[in-house]
Amino acid sequence: VPRASPVCELVSWIVVSVPSVSDCPSCCRLLDCECGWTDWIDVSYPDSSDRNGGDYETFENIANVNSSWVCAKVENISCRAEKFPDTPIADLGQIVECDVNVGLICNNKDQQIGGIIPMPVCLNYEISVCCTPNRPECLPIPTTTSTTTSKPSSTTSSVSSPTISTTAPTPPPAETPSSTTPTTTTTVPPSTTTSSSTANTTTTTVPV
Repeated sequence: VPRASPVCELVSWIVVSVPSVSDCPSCCRLLDCECGWTDWIDVSYPDSSDRNGGDYETFENIANVNSSWVCAKVENISCRAEKFPDTPIADLGQIVECDVNVGLICNNKDQQIGGIIPMPVCLNYEISVCCTPNRPECLPIPTTTSTTTSKPSSTTSSVSSPTISTTAPTPPPAETPSSTTPTTTTTVPPSTTTSSSTANTTTTTVPV
């Protein structure tokens, strides 16, 4: 019995390109790398008798008080007054800085009478921050910028100055004055005497 010829079928393939984590832009975040909110933190209390004092819930103060507190990157921050947790800080009538890069800063000297409390001092504040997990895959890859500074080469130019030989002229020997008295010779021209002899001629006429 002859065998039937084989039947070939074309099967479509779908190739899906999945970028690696290192190729992911900053907007592409892994689900387990989302920032998490901390509990309310309060490490500073304002002193109403100190006009130069205030309430300072800064990241630096938090790290000084609690050495185990680690926040790889603060992505968001929330601030509130301890005694007025449901009132936005903008409605408290106080000058307060709530900064995601620093923390909370409130100075007593900046407060005025007429806020939510009669005294011109800071309320006691507390903050909560949303921190990025401190894991290598969650932290942004630092960009290393290589800066090459070309140092100018030091070139020493040697300039040879021409040698100028100056020979001072030898002064002529000084004339030694002679002690010999100079002899003065006076030449007297010979005197010429011309004698003129005049002959007296006498002519006698003889009568004829």
